[in-house]
Amino acid sequence: MSMLTGKTALVTGASRGIGRAIAERLAADGAIVAVHYHRSAGAADEVVAGIRERGGAAFGVRAELGVPGDVDTLLAAFDTGITEYDRRGGLDILVNNAAIGTSDDLAGLTPAGFDALFAVNVKAPMFLVQQALPRLRDGGRIVNISSGVTRIALPDIIGYAATKGAVEAFSRNLAKQLGPRAITVNAVSPGIVETDVNPWLADPERARWAADFSAFGRVGQPGDIADVVAFVVGDDARWVTGQVLDATGGSAL
Repeated sequence: MSMLTGKTALVTGASRGIGRAIAERLAADGAIVAVHYHRSAGAADEVVAGIRERGGAAFGVRAELGVPGDVDTLLAAFDTGITEYDRRGGLDILVNNAAIGTSDDLAGLTPAGFDALFAVNVKAPMFLVQQALPRLRDGGRIVNISSGVTRIALPDIIGYAATKGAVEAFSRNLAKQLGPRAITVNAVSPGIVETDVNPWLADPERARWAADFSAFGRVGQPGDIADVVAFVVGDDARWVTGQVLDATGGSAL
């Protein structure tokens, strides 16, 4: 029996990149996975189909985050989809992965851009947790995907970095609140990862710079992050909560 057999999971932003790798890994470990997406319906269908072909269980849930009613839409889709697999309709694992970013320094950051960043990266996961708590079973897991930019100063993405700092503060406070229910809350902070949100890695010179940024001399892969998340949601991490797990490959040490 796989370690997550019988567990249900919701992964936001799971149609590509890190979110996709997390969804696929949790499904491989036995979880029933809700694959959230916004625009990439075809990519989400591909993730779901791939999981099912490998003997796993998954379904897609569509919702645009950062807009009024976003959490209601997402959870309604989850409630509908999960009943096909689990009549209890509960949730065991919530991974807040979906986020947006900009390449603005302080001078280039606009109020509208700032509001959009916080709406998707902070407000959406915070209120998703709030409204998902009645569904989240005791002993559950919440994982918020942060970023190494909370430790490493990169002024060119100052707004994005601020949102991830907020995510880490939220995680610590939530861990304290949910401890009596044996629900763990942790943040996982990736470094530079080879996904389609980093197209600049196609430039050999910049790719070499990114590889040298890590202690291991290579660029991170989505699976590197998914494996850390898999540990955090497993029973072996039951005594780990309120922490930020650095998954940057030792970047900028």
